Amino acid sequence: MAFENKRPQDLADRVTRRRAARGTAPAGDAWRRESFTLPRIEARDKAREWFDRYPKAAYLTEIEFWRVLEDDRIEFTMRRLPSAD
Repeated sequence: MAFENKRPQDLADRVTRRRAARGTAPAGDAWRRESFTLPRIEARDKAREWFDRYPKAAYLTEIEFWRVLEDDRIEFTMRRLPSAD
């Protein structure tokens, strides 16, 4: 086995390709995520829509990340489990 000049990224890429070929998802891919960039009011409505559609008790829905952009728009990522689909 030749391991010279191998980087950690090379190993990660190889593992990802093998998992994709076998059809097995990595453990970290259990979450369904969707990102949005919307004006403040629309962002609030979109988050409520997600919580109504995917209740926290069944899907563990949450706002994973959010930030306010310069033009008063909100960039955020919603996350949920597909367990109750």
